Amino acid sequence: MGKERDFSHLNQFPGETGNLFDRVLHRLESLQRIRWPIFALILLLIAALASWFSVVTGSILWGFFLLDWFLLSMLAKAGISFGPAKPPVLILAVLRTLFVILPFYVFLPLEVFGTILVIYAFWIEPRRLTVTYQKLNSDKFRSNRPLRLLHLGDLHIERITARENQLTGLIQDLKPDIILFSGDILNLSYLHDAKAWEAARIIISHWQAPLGTYLVTGSPAVDLPEIMPDLVKDLDIHWLKNSKVTIEFEGGSFDLAGLTCSHRPSIDGPLLENLLTEKPDRFTIFLYHSPDLAPIAARLGVDLQLSGHTHGGQVRLPWIGALFTGSLYGKEFETGRMKLNDMTLYITRGIGLEGAAAPRLRLFCPPEIILWEISASPTNGENSLKERS
Repeated sequence: MGKERDFSHLNQFPGETGNLFDRVLHRLESLQRIRWPIFALILLLIAALASWFSVVTGSILWGFFLLDWFLLSMLAKAGISFGPAKPPVLILAVLRTLFVILPFYVFLPLEVFGTILVIYAFWIEPRRLTVTYQKLNSDKFRSNRPLRLLHLGDLHIERITARENQLTGLIQDLKPDIILFSGDILNLSYLHDAKAWEAARIIISHWQAPLGTYLVTGSPAVDLPEIMPDLVKDLDIHWLKNSKVTIEFEGGSFDLAGLTCSHRPSIDGPLLENLLTEKPDRFTIFLYHSPDLAPIAARLGVDLQLSGHTHGGQVRLPWIGALFTGSLYGKEFETGRMKLNDMTLYITRGIGLEGAAAPRLRLFCPPEIILWEISASPTNGENSLKERS
């Protein structure tokens, strides 16, 4: 796992404006401009064609389409998420038609189950913010007590909702020594929205820790260089711009390196090599938005890389995992904790949701923040993980 690869031949990269995923998301947004009577007729036509113009089956299918539309349209009014309803409704409609070929006594329960999944994935799981607890022990980390490090990623804020308020409360309860944010502050749909900017600044202002709060920028399509300075202006935040700092802690010290993410390993890799010219003697943490630089970081002697970007896929299926990762390494760097040589990599599922026309849902992939306890004491069992909603 984690063998270094050469991607210099590629023309498009994840997280860039204009890549295929970005173009599809923005193209689908145009569906939102369709007037509601016409959109309802489009759904009716899909139901009729899928059911071979069966009045009963077609009417039932159309009813489920309309119910999906109602449920997704109410998300903004309920203050849960604020994306366009019509694009995901059309996607759900196509998925629902797959079951029409089944016998009616199978088709109907599956459509009901589909509605249950819609309610759970759009209304419940995106609000189920979890705390993941991790322990890491290293001979290179020297201090008189364990370091409590809180890793946050992929805020993607639209408005302040119950999830963001819960995040603030959890940070106050957890009392970390240091907070690290691995990028993507705003939602893609709200990059130039004044209310989203204000909401982001309010939430970030609560990220307080004795050793400070450090962040790096996320995807170039999200953390725009012309916006970022205004988002963090006058806030007690340390913005790592291709830089490394040494942090003193309880009789010891550790290094923290952070890069601005371009999603191009051929560009960002040499920048990291310049930061880490010699294999570090001190325990070294690397904060970078994407996991795709992990093979290079492991080669350079980094001890812990904290990343995000993939959201864990947002939709995960049993035995399959993420349907889409947004990583150059595909499902190899999907989510969670993994080892690359002597380095530990953790890819957070993130806090918020993808923007533009992407469905504002999570399925078997709840949002998370990660509290690390990094200790100098060697133990036999390095891994420790549990979650609390």
